[in-house]
Amino acid sequence: MRRLALACCALSGLAVAGPARAETVVTSAAPAGVAVTIYREPGRAPDGELDRDWLGGYALVTETREVDLPAGAATLRFEGVAAGMLAETALVRGLPAGVAEQNLDADLIGARNLYARSFGRPVVLKRADPLTGALVEEAGVIRSGPDGAAIIQTREGFRSARCAWPDEFVSYAEVPAGLVARPTLSVRTTAPAPVHARITLSYLAWGFDWRADYVLTMQPGAARADLAAWVTLASSDDTSFAGADAAVVAGKPEKAARDDGDRYRAGQGLSFRCEAGQVMPAYPPPPPPPPPPPMAMLAVPAPAVAMDDIIVTAQRRAPVMVRAEALGDLKAYRVPMPTTIAARAQKQVALAERRGVKVLPLLKGQAQWGDHDDEPLTTVLRLVNRRADGLGLALPAGRLVVLEPHGGTVLPVGEGTLDDRAVGEEIDVALGASTAVHLREEEGDEADDGRWRDYTLTVSNARAQPVRVELALPLNDGDRIVRTSCKLARKNGQPLWRVTVPAGGRARLAVRVAEPAA
Repeated sequence: MRRLALACCALSGLAVAGPARAETVVTSAAPAGVAVTIYREPGRAPDGELDRDWLGGYALVTETREVDLPAGAATLRFEGVAAGMLAETALVRGLPAGVAEQNLDADLIGARNLYARSFGRPVVLKRADPLTGALVEEAGVIRSGPDGAAIIQTREGFRSARCAWPDEFVSYAEVPAGLVARPTLSVRTTAPAPVHARITLSYLAWGFDWRADYVLTMQPGAARADLAAWVTLASSDDTSFAGADAAVVAGKPEKAARDDGDRYRAGQGLSFRCEAGQVMPAYPPPPPPPPPPPMAMLAVPAPAVAMDDIIVTAQRRAPVMVRAEALGDLKAYRVPMPTTIAARAQKQVALAERRGVKVLPLLKGQAQWGDHDDEPLTTVLRLVNRRADGLGLALPAGRLVVLEPHGGTVLPVGEGTLDDRAVGEEIDVALGASTAVHLREEEGDEADDGRWRDYTLTVSNARAQPVRVELALPLNDGDRIVRTSCKLARKNGQPLWRVTVPAGGRARLAVRVAEPAA
């Protein structure tokens, strides 16, 4: 009896202590400030198109948030983070005791996710009567996943939704557990006393990209041109960042590959296949169903904004230009005014504008050392990236369109690409093969022992104006040129024939190439 009494006392003492106090949940609905720095998709060519539905670049997002934390343990929820957040890269600074645990909730409410999370749950099927247009409702239970036919169990049995009635849609009574309206990062932390904290949240996010585009408008005389450059910022993420400090990074930083899966397509639509052999009734197209009663059920939300919706910033009288900054071996280009990185959209901001840039039109080719007839040469525009020639800018890789005046307008005459170019570098933009300037190569005499051979290179110009030509003369290891009919230059360690070919004329080079002595 005494032992029983002691046990009862112990149980009584436990009961007096009562249950532990529930952990407080603190929600930060939006950042007070945000910066988004976008990196290009690794491996994408400078002139490669942006895949607007599946952008392969990434961004560093830095958010500033202000929260009031109570004393003790708390779960802090950061709403409105990027859906493509790489949670393992998240860094939270400014909390009194740091972070004990963090979780990313990025499964957004959408047609597909609602259906997938509602397996075995009751729903309401709604459609318009094809004859009267009246709203018809039918209770059912979802019995299939989101891929294939939508199998619904009703009082009449099992059938495929949206097959017998193409205008039919599914309405849900509640949001399934695990779905959120906005991507949310939650962290567990503690505070020794109530505190107002200013917190910095930084993380990498997948689903962004950017590209540079250039327009070079030739001036009369073809010796000068006007350059306009734009930066296109693109996001396939479901979160918008309003008033962001935006920047882009040029170069090729190393980045580990990750399997990002499909979690960034939370807003994708729902598509079903009808059962084989099922015939739709031959009714005229019914009118659209009336909206469901307010607050009665949760209907499927409208699809996210398509990436085809493009935002272009209006150019001001004095456009604000993107500023270039050094970032180690890379270059950062910062937009000096706040801008919005909109969800699933793209926009353009001015990168640079230069007038009277010195350009040198020329044609380039390379000797093949053999008998070759009518080899087309490549039309090239050469710019030297220095202030004295009208440039002097660090230029990110991108696509370049060249326009020439023709009558009262300007017409495109070619497209090329630029790699990342630093100040002081020579830039050659290839615009395609020439149809009027060709190279012919002929083999000549050869030494009896095969130690040397003569070649003749002839450039013909069918244009009505003279052209400048550069021909590279590549040599194998140990080979050397021992005789030429004119003086050669050198570039990148190789001989180079530079010549101006008159209008409708020709230019010839005789050269002897010798092998190394035994």
